[in-house]
Amino acid sequence: MSEAIRFGIVGVGSMGREHMRNIAAVPGGEVVAIADPHGPSIEASREITPTVDIHNNLDVLLARDDLDALVIATPNHTHREIIERAARSGLHLLVEKPFCTTVAHCRELEALLEGYPATVWTGMEYRYSPPVARLIDEVRGGATGDVRMVSIREHRFPFLPKVGDWNRFSRNTGGTLVEKCCHFFDLMRHIIDEEPTRVFASGAMDVNHLDERYDGEQPDIIDNAYVVIDFAGGQRAMLDLCMFAEQSRHQTEIVVSGPAGQVEVAQPEGVVWVGEREQPSHPRVRRDPARLRSAEVPVDETAMAVGTHHGATYYEHVAFQRAVRGEMPVEVTIRDGLMAVAIGQAGERSVAEGRPVDIAEILND
Repeated sequence: MSEAIRFGIVGVGSMGREHMRNIAAVPGGEVVAIADPHGPSIEASREITPTVDIHNNLDVLLARDDLDALVIATPNHTHREIIERAARSGLHLLVEKPFCTTVAHCRELEALLEGYPATVWTGMEYRYSPPVARLIDEVRGGATGDVRMVSIREHRFPFLPKVGDWNRFSRNTGGTLVEKCCHFFDLMRHIIDEEPTRVFASGAMDVNHLDERYDGEQPDIIDNAYVVIDFAGGQRAMLDLCMFAEQSRHQTEIVVSGPAGQVEVAQPEGVVWVGEREQPSHPRVRRDPARLRSAEVPVDETAMAVGTHHGATYYEHVAFQRAVRGEMPVEVTIRDGLMAVAIGQAGERSVAEGRPVDIAEILND
């Protein structure tokens, strides 16, 4: 490997270009080549890295002998084929979430990549937002005691337009609970440190996309849902998703609760709150300001400027580069990506069939 990690990017739509900006900002990496057939995306990527080599053909990119790592940021339904082809290159791989659109495809690739000689990393950038990372550190440090509940609320804007409108259809995305929410399910599983066992979800497409038609076909992606997940250790988590709430004060709120206390963070505010419970607790105990502390978690100005995820993509690339250099293990594995897809797929099935869905059912499909 050269002193700088030399990246190729497959797919330079909005997320691919975010990766380009962050690689350029993180010391030790550079983007030298991209592959994408879409002219406007290519032109937008030139504005980020004017000297980048451009290929319309993935195989030509993979045949280069001057790359160290590859970022795969193409539409979800293309990941399986592209990863299969990229695996023959031996390059370090960062695969944007979701790893694939179905558990079956994830399992096939997990088997294919067993023993792979380089890094394979699933792009779950939400773990790396500094306020969220601080929340995780507080939980790991015992602020909640044994975690019993995780609640995530995301009230945000609708899905953005994508090249070819691919994200309007569940057959391409895996469904909203796979496409949009897999990183939240990954965060729940990461915080709780147990495996999910059952998912019960209620959701619908109630507001967005109702008047849209693409070749005469109406989109089928849900725009709101409640999702409850049971975990093997008796913990539970809930996602509250609304995608017609762009005027919400906080786009995302995360709350982790246990017998010793509660930790919460809201973004984009970026303040972490820790509440300590009196021990032993008493039914007449009320909120005590002396047992509540807060910390505003700073985010590097450069990290904020080059991404749209509160600095998360920047810090994800810092960690990925360290793994590529052998300085740390892979933190977000193929298995992590697979299990996040499993929860999302179970949620989509639960919405469609109106029943709880065991994770074992999804894993055994």
